[in-house]
Amino acid sequence: MTFVVGENCIKCKLTDCVEVCPVDCFYEGPNMLVIHPDECIDCALCEPECPVNAIFAEDDLPDDQQDFLEINAEMAEVWPNITEQKDPPEDHEKWDGVPNKRQYLER
Repeated sequence: MTFVVGENCIKCKLTDCVEVCPVDCFYEGPNMLVIHPDECIDCALCEPECPVNAIFAEDDLPDDQQDFLEINAEMAEVWPNITEQKDPPEDHEKWDGVPNKRQYLER
């Protein structure tokens, strides 16, 4: 099993989760993070660190976000690895909890 970064990370892109990952399986896109499913060791350290509740265990991924399992796998192959926490986008607070953010995902 793997953990999955879901829709609420889009345009929030907080990196608190990156610092606690023991295997450095996070990858950074222009406006969200993803987890490489083959590198994740299911340690669950990242999930409680996400301030916007955008990380889910694969089995707990909401039905309307199942496509994020594929998005994480796909983007982790092309985006660069991130291993250190960075400053969030200036407008991240206004995007927390906004529904239907898939349209804003920058690949």
